[in-house]
Amino acid sequence: MIEAGIIGGAGYTAGELIRILINHPEVELDFVYSTSQPGKSVAGVHQDLLGEIDLQFTGEINKNAHVVFLCLGHGNSIKFLAENQFSGKTKIVDLSTDYRMEGEHSFVYGLPEFNKEKIKKADFIANPGCFATAISLAILPLAKAGLLQNEVHINAVTGATGAGTSLSATTHFTWRDNNFSSYKAFEHQHLNEIDQSLKLLQDNKLPEINFIPNRGNFSRGIHATVYTKFEGSLEEAKAIYSEAYKDSVFTFLVEEELHLKQVVNTNKCLLKLQKFGNKILITSVIDNLLKGASGQAVQNMNLMFGFEETTGLKLKASYF
Repeated sequence: MIEAGIIGGAGYTAGELIRILINHPEVELDFVYSTSQPGKSVAGVHQDLLGEIDLQFTGEINKNAHVVFLCLGHGNSIKFLAENQFSGKTKIVDLSTDYRMEGEHSFVYGLPEFNKEKIKKADFIANPGCFATAISLAILPLAKAGLLQNEVHINAVTGATGAGTSLSATTHFTWRDNNFSSYKAFEHQHLNEIDQSLKLLQDNKLPEINFIPNRGNFSRGIHATVYTKFEGSLEEAKAIYSEAYKDSVFTFLVEEELHLKQVVNTNKCLLKLQKFGNKILITSVIDNLLKGASGQAVQNMNLMFGFEETTGLKLKASYF
């Protein structure tokens, strides 16, 4: 058994992480650190865990934990690690944006479908962003084949949990309910991660990536549609994607029309390919809190410790 700790335990991603870890056969959840909730019951905040966990939030850390997950606001992971030292044997998975751009630190970008071997050897993982996960899994097979040659157009919708627990004008129920909006058009921060992954797979000049993020009036999930020019046939495209994901345990190419209830409460990414003239349309759906955050973090932990990749993550979709 490995001892795990969570830093920043009161948010949505931490709640999902706790739910996974307390049911993980190889993990003992040792502590959940929170500056806002110390001394309070974890199940009192994450009320879906009532009757399942007796831990209280703490203001103390176990510096010798085998693995620590950082569920802090963007910009706070760097600050926390500068002020708190863990043992040389502690592995760290950061769920913020702080370490996602490789080359400036010792963190490995944790997209298992394309970085698995590096993840297995890593001590520090930067967990990908939710939009970056859904979009990267949609287009990286084309880049790996050297076929991402033309402008890429992306329209993606995320649920309200993508904004976290902090309140703002656009997170209140009265604003979200029966509403829809776009934001950060062409300049969302996850574009940097996507470009980084593309450059590792396709040496030639990368095409322009046009990304319109949207807010939906549902709680969780990401539905992304991506299209670009592709001169090959649909069968050729399916062969490229099938080869890219032949060893993937969570990313699947499907024939059915996609919707969010197929993936909500799972660690899956489902992809559907369609051909329209000289364009290929890729639809990608994930749960933003699981494959887009906490589930992928545990997937990375499993790889780092040599566990089966699916351990603790055989979660079932909430269809109704």
